[in-house]
Amino acid sequence: MLVLDWMTKDVVTITPDRSMMKCSKVMKDHHISRVPVVDEDGRLLGIVSDRDVKDASPSKATTLDMHELYYLLSEIKIKDIMTRKVMTIQPDDTVEKAAVIMLEHNFGGLPVVDEDNKVVGIITDTDIFKVLVDITGVYEGGAQVCLHIPTASGSLAPIINFLKDHGARVMSILTQNVPEDVPTKDIFIRIRDMEKPEFKRLQKDMAEEFDVKYWAIDSVHSVL
Repeated sequence: MLVLDWMTKDVVTITPDRSMMKCSKVMKDHHISRVPVVDEDGRLLGIVSDRDVKDASPSKATTLDMHELYYLLSEIKIKDIMTRKVMTIQPDDTVEKAAVIMLEHNFGGLPVVDEDNKVVGIITDTDIFKVLVDITGVYEGGAQVCLHIPTASGSLAPIINFLKDHGARVMSILTQNVPEDVPTKDIFIRIRDMEKPEFKRLQKDMAEEFDVKYWAIDSVHSVL
């Protein structure tokens, strides 16, 4: 899964000479919490978050009157509050790599840049959630079964054959990553909806044949 396929391509950006007030309005109007800062050629110079704006804003306990406050806010430029050392990712990097960077550094999003450091997109934690939802197929319903299986080569084949013999259609398969010397791991399989009698028989037979940890049926409906 490449960043290119999941990033937001129509990126809202701002130049360093714009005021903090303008940046705040841009984020509010577009319902975003971070804005890449670029030069006239679209090259990345920094990034501004809603936290940067909040930290640079006068305290609510300020003694300034409205005119003084407005003047102060209009004088604060993006270049004065932006983060200049920005971690980025490229379109042909994997979504997994983006997720690791965001997790390890507690980022909510990463600018996506090309080889010339031009901003071509942005990927956020929301996009990562979309990846998980898409690859599992949860919006299409079905049921998920978690099995505890050996890590030895070929341990998945009997399960797939078992599901095929019982008329179950696999939607997605996710496996737990464990160290090489660990003998067992969990596997998560989502299957499409089945008629109730066939599904009950599948559950019964699978419990007799494999180490089943749980079955889960999600009532999820898309609101997109």
